[in-house]
Amino acid sequence: MSSLFLSRLSRLCLRKPPTLGVKYLCGARFLSETSICRIVRADHCQYSSRDESVGKLVIHNVNDSDFEDDEVLEKMVPMELMTGSGTIGASHGWVATFKESIVCLQDDLNPRASNSDPKRISLPRPQTLPHCQTQLVTNVAMSSSSPEDDDCIVAVKFVGPQLSLCRPAEKSKKWVNIRIEDPGFFNSRVIYSKRDKMFSMLDCVGTHIGYWDLEKHRWRNLGSFSYYYEEFVQSQLQQLSECYRTEHLVEAPTGETFIVKWYSDLLLWGSERNFGNPRWQRFMVFKIQYDQICTAVSTKDIGDLCIFLSTKGEPFSVKASLYGLNPNYIYYVGHFNFGKVNIRDNVWVGGHGFSPAPYFIPPQSS
Repeated sequence: MSSLFLSRLSRLCLRKPPTLGVKYLCGARFLSETSICRIVRADHCQYSSRDESVGKLVIHNVNDSDFEDDEVLEKMVPMELMTGSGTIGASHGWVATFKESIVCLQDDLNPRASNSDPKRISLPRPQTLPHCQTQLVTNVAMSSSSPEDDDCIVAVKFVGPQLSLCRPAEKSKKWVNIRIEDPGFFNSRVIYSKRDKMFSMLDCVGTHIGYWDLEKHRWRNLGSFSYYYEEFVQSQLQQLSECYRTEHLVEAPTGETFIVKWYSDLLLWGSERNFGNPRWQRFMVFKIQYDQICTAVSTKDIGDLCIFLSTKGEPFSVKASLYGLNPNYIYYVGHFNFGKVNIRDNVWVGGHGFSPAPYFIPPQSS
């Protein structure tokens, strides 16, 4: 592990937070920012000069109340990004692909990005640590809005113990490969905490948060914390116990941290339950409270905030009033359904259909 590279990583802790976070914390939105959109699909139409099969990008503006009001853009995108294995994750509007063990960051799915000259930043092949693997990826996260920023660090969480960090703007790009010993984090998703300036993960049970300290170059475990649930009747608990569940760690622009439990059942095909597709069932939101002991307290009110979740993208949150969105809502997209949910009463509005690239594109600045 390069000591020079580690020292450069640690500088991130000493500098100002990314610009995007400052906008929200100051309670202002730049007029040049785009609206938040959901990637719907791409309509194949031709082959590009690079001999790629390309199609017109189709998006949905999340401000629209009609979930069928999609917009077909003139922007062309590679059709290979619209396959199940075409991307491994997304952060800040950049999608990551993974071919021959090489991570490539692309802005093709960003409606604001250039149509004729898309940016594609390839990173070196990461070294596989002993007793680890680097073929299956959980997700990716970035510390700033663009991998071209000098301070930007990209994190790739592989299934298993390995977490790898790289600075894409460095001329001599190198990976810092970290082995996480606690098996509870082997399938965890990584996010970047603007508040703590660290990459963080929630364990598979949802009772521990771990951090990679960029300044001290070591793994930190917040320790076990307790959940305080709202009351449920027995029938509700029984229904939730039969659901598939994922936990998502989300940091709000206010600096608050939330855990969202995403419950899905199966959309049955015929009588064979195992051949169904995950379908949204319920969200449960918990606010992390840091006191003498850390607790996760169930809440039905997150104020003037809304949360964006996707099955493959890094989650994010914005102030709803700045973007004309519904406060106290979760917007989500899965592989087979999408919608928005009122946290207060868990009422769902949305639709069903295959999402080949289940991502939201957050606000983009000129």
